[in-house]
Amino acid sequence: MRFHVTAPCWNHYPQDALQGLMAEHPLLFPGYTVKDAPIEPSFAPWQRAGVPYTDGWGCVWETTVDGSTGVVVQPALETWEGFEDYEPPDPESHNGWGPVDWERVAKDLANAKANGRLASGSLRHGHTFLTLSYIRGYENLLFDMADDEPRLHRLIEMVEAFNMHIVRRYVALGVEWMGYPEDLGMQVGPMVSPELFRRWIKPVCQRLIAPAREAGCIIHMHSDGDIRALADGLIEGGIQVLNLQDLVNGIDWIRDTLKGRVCIDLDIDRQRITRFGTPAEIDAHIRGAVETLGSRDGGLMMIHGLYPGPPLANVKALMDAMEPYAAYYA
Repeated sequence: MRFHVTAPCWNHYPQDALQGLMAEHPLLFPGYTVKDAPIEPSFAPWQRAGVPYTDGWGCVWETTVDGSTGVVVQPALETWEGFEDYEPPDPESHNGWGPVDWERVAKDLANAKANGRLASGSLRHGHTFLTLSYIRGYENLLFDMADDEPRLHRLIEMVEAFNMHIVRRYVALGVEWMGYPEDLGMQVGPMVSPELFRRWIKPVCQRLIAPAREAGCIIHMHSDGDIRALADGLIEGGIQVLNLQDLVNGIDWIRDTLKGRVCIDLDIDRQRITRFGTPAEIDAHIRGAVETLGSRDGGLMMIHGLYPGPPLANVKALMDAMEPYAAYYA
């Protein structure tokens, strides 16, 4: 069970109340102590409200909420004009979002191992499909795929080469857990058809996963949205741990389709029950998910990312349920 308090929460909730809940739940927040001074959250450059940010691929981002990643308001290649001179960022100094210090990364991985934690690495969120959609624009990208646009082949090769360099860098540094986060789902259905996914995206993902799999890494993938139509292709691509949303995909569908095939990393609802439900409904939801998907053989993880919105009573109810049901068996 993991509970992630996102940066915008510190400007939304009373800090003393939020810190008190964290201190009262040591399984979710081991070793946490209440701070004497106010918490001043730090925001990445692309998470600063009202300040446009250009990422390493030349895409311009804007957000309206400090601490939350916004949207691309200007694709780097909305037209193909200028593609011949288009250059990717340098993965030796850039991770796609901003500068990367590989010496610092190496120290962090070594420190994790020294303290009994998994040495974890990850590509940036949206490493392939979403990056292509940021560069070209979503509709343009789908037309490119449908039209078999020759320049799209070259652009994909460019994005893949960038990502592969990062994967191999992490593998060389001894990473044990490698993440491939890529949102592929909408509220209903996937963002790309299964046919286009299998043709354009799946082979790239398989190649990016291969070096980490060969090195013995645990392969984790995150994808928000309804990914039911793509799930088999993802598993075939080499995913071992799949982080997907609970209600949009359905707990019963996840049981029938994924239980026993991969480790399920269940992303706990942020749209309905935890936002608008009662504490009793939240408790029943967590217990029901554990009863349906859990096993004494393992294969179930759960995570909740807290964003501004749910009342504190519901935040408490969620924490209260996650701690005891972490060790619950039906």
